[in-house]
This record gives sequence, C-alpha cells and structure tokens, in this order.
Amino acid sequence: MNNKMTGLRLASVLLPTLIIFGSISLSGCSTSQPTTIQEEPMVQEEPMEPTQEIETQPEAPEVAYDYPERYVVVKGDTLWDISKRFLKDPWRWPSVWHINPGINNPHLIYPGDVIVMYIINGKPYITLDGKAGVRPTGNQTPKLPPEIKPGLKVVKLSPSARVSGIHKAITTISMTAIRPFLDRPRVVTEDMLDDAPYIVSSYEEHLISGTGNRVYAKNMENPISAYNIVRPGKPYVDPESGDTLGYEAIYLADARLVKAAEDDKPATLVVTKALREVLNNDVLIPYEQREEMFQFTPRSPEANIKGQIIDVFNGVSLIGQHMVVVLNRGEDDGLAPGHVLAVMKKGARVHDSQAWLFTGVDLPDERAGIMMVFKTYKNLSYALIMEANRAMSVNDRFEKP
Repeated sequence: MNNKMTGLRLASVLLPTLIIFGSISLSGCSTSQPTTIQEEPMVQEEPMEPTQEIETQPEAPEVAYDYPERYVVVKGDTLWDISKRFLKDPWRWPSVWHINPGINNPHLIYPGDVIVMYIINGKPYITLDGKAGVRPTGNQTPKLPPEIKPGLKVVKLSPSARVSGIHKAITTISMTAIRPFLDRPRVVTEDMLDDAPYIVSSYEEHLISGTGNRVYAKNMENPISAYNIVRPGKPYVDPESGDTLGYEAIYLADARLVKAAEDDKPATLVVTKALREVLNNDVLIPYEQREEMFQFTPRSPEANIKGQIIDVFNGVSLIGQHMVVVLNRGEDDGLAPGHVLAVMKKGARVHDSQAWLFTGVDLPDERAGIMMVFKTYKNLSYALIMEANRAMSVNDRFEKP
C-alpha cells in the first residue's frame, strides 16, 4: 500500500515534466513552422497630465511698440487706457497683471500709483511698483527711467500705508457713457408688459404728472414698495430668427407705493423722481436694484459666441467709439459683463471685370472695432464700443476677439 502511494506521488510530480519534454521533441520533428503564442503586451498607463497643460497655452499678448516701462497713474485714467499704453490688445491685461494678494483690494489702482512692465523670457509682466506689486522672477529688469543717469545718487522711497475709498480707484472703462444703463431699466419683455401694472389716472386728473404728484395704478396684484415708471418703445428684433427679443424701456420716473389697492380701487403711488413727464397707460415695473459695477474684468467669452448689433442709442446711423449698442445675444448664450467682442464689418460686394459676365465678388469681413459687454439680460446685452478702426453700423456682426 505504501509503495502504491509513493508511485502515485512520483507520477503526479513527473507527469507535467514529461508532457513538456514531449511537446518540445514533437515540435522539433515537425517540418512546419512552430506555433507561437503571443502574449498581449502590457500597456503601461501614463499618468494624465493636468488639463491646463494638455491644452495649448494662449500666446503672450503683444506689447505696444512705444510702451513706457514706468507710468504714473493720474486722475481721470481708466484701466483700459493705461493697458493700451503697454499692450496692443488692452483687454488682455488680466493675463499679465501680477499683484500682491496679501493686501486689501490689490486689484484696485489709484492716482499716484506707479505701474511697471517687465519682459521675462519674451512675456510681458505688468505690476505696481511697491508693496502692492509682485516682481516676477527672472534676470531682466526694467531699464532706468530717462531722468536717472549713471553716476547720480538714486534714493529709493518706500511706499507708506494709505487709506483710500474704493470709489477713488480708477475704473476699468469710462463710466460716463454707461452709468445711465446701469441704474435704470432699459429692456422689458412682452411677458413683463402683459402682467405689468399701469397708470390709469393722477390726482385731480392731471394729464401730466411729475415729481411729487400722486398717481393711481391698476393690475397691482403683488405690490412692492418701489417701482420704475417706463414707456415701451421700439421692439428689439433678432435679424436672424425674426423673433422679438424685447422692447426698449424708456425710463420716465421712480415711484413709491403709498396705499395698496383695495375694494376694486386702484393703488396709490407718489412720483419720487421724474426725468420725463408721466402719462396715463405708462407702465410700472419693479425697481431695478442692481449693484453698481465700476470694475469689470475684460476677458474673452468662454463659448464661441457670434451675433449681430441690432440697435445703437442716440438714434445715429453710424457707430463710433464710446457708443452703446444692443446685441442679440445675452445670458442664455453665455455672455456676461466684462466679455470682450470683436465687431466685424461685412465686406463689400465688388465686380470682377475679368470674370465672365462681370460676376460679383464678396470681399472678406474685416475687424472694425472692439466692444465690451457691461450689462446683460436673458436674450439681449449692452456693450460699449471701446475701439473703432472704421465706422460701424446696425447689423454688423460680432465674434470672439
């Protein structure tokens, strides 16, 4: 019994070895090519690089050919104008702006600040001279100002602490042109007009009401304390779809609720400030309380937005610098305050005198200017023309710069 068990153990050990040797000898005797079993190569996964490193990095902004290496900010400057002294595309200043995050409001610039530009490895760096600025690492430093000559003693003054209100900081763009659009309603939709309260009469049935007069309004189901009084103007029509995107809201006055409607009687309001006469059937919309924005961050839109200019204020036919225009794209399309867009002038159609039957040729579109969005609605936006290379007009298209 023991011998039998021992034999079985030896057979279990030697059998795999004999099978392997037999396979080798048989393959050697065969005239055909041996069958090769190829193992799948092991794929070594490389670590994923961060997304920002995979994507193509944007090129550094081009500097202006006559840029100053030091500039002292004066009252009345805007950040756009200052950036234009250093860069060909002033809206790209956030990509080269280096500030000290350890101080209060480091992004604000005040009159008297000194702005310095460094060129490190071919890339511009703009910062403030002093504690608010962050000097980039590198070997190149700005040249000495022309008033500092070799051999003269240079005394460096250290900046001291100061307390300045935010309202004294320079703004990104001129506020004169856009302020009326920031604190007053300018667009009403058809739904707003259908449900909006309206004035039915005034105290003692005056035909015209002004500051301090009482007016009576109907359709005030959910009254609030303050209203804007507007008059619907021209419609804003999308030239591509033909849809009415909204109506111009002609601002008339502000009004305060005195007594809510009761027993089928209209509500009573008092006109607190009137810029124009208030008439019967003028519309009341909720007071547009928007935070006043005086600092915008210029940037290119994330989405590939294209559209058209559908109106210009002041009733002019040609559009120039510092004019306010209406765009047929808004928040639903990805636009936000601060987005910079290029205005493209449609190329003219000319005749080719050497072509058969004098066929026409459409010239390519050319960039006519740069504008910045400063106020958005659902389907509409307001933009300020920042630069104008040539005259623009309604229906000119726009795209990412």
